[in-house]
Amino acid sequence: MPAEHQHESGPEHLLQLTPDWLQACIQLDQRALGGLWSEQQWASELSDPRRPAVGLEQEGSLIALGCGWLVVDELHITAMAVEPNRRRQGLGRRVLMALLQQGQSQGALHATLEVAAGNQAAIRLYEACGFQTAGVRRAYYRNGDDALIQWMRLHDCEEVRIAAHS
Repeated sequence: MPAEHQHESGPEHLLQLTPDWLQACIQLDQRALGGLWSEQQWASELSDPRRPAVGLEQEGSLIALGCGWLVVDELHITAMAVEPNRRRQGLGRRVLMALLQQGQSQGALHATLEVAAGNQAAIRLYEACGFQTAGVRRAYYRNGDDALIQWMRLHDCEEVRIAAHS
């Protein structure tokens, strides 16, 4: 872990993920998502200024992350991961809100993502944050599962709106 990001102990800290966090992102991806991206994909994600990436670290360990891609006025959320033994503690919501706020501050008016149709925990999180299902991508995932296309207007999310004005 990069020495400048280590903390003695205590609460989680939001941070901007940079290429220094490459190995930690790959490792969390393996544990939480089963290896969604290759090392080269992660390197691109962490080095491109049009691809915001935020994380939560605790005691030098990356425990949650969220990445997106800014395309014109839309933030396309490309990855969300939470350490498996830390799920259902609000960490995903914190990362998602930080990513949405960052996207809005960089000009995004909308946000979109795909989520596995069977991933009820993620669907509940996204709905609680203001996302609505806009369509389905059949057999989108490697295992053949369908993806729900979720979409939201960032201005409609009170948490994002409040953060933009503070």
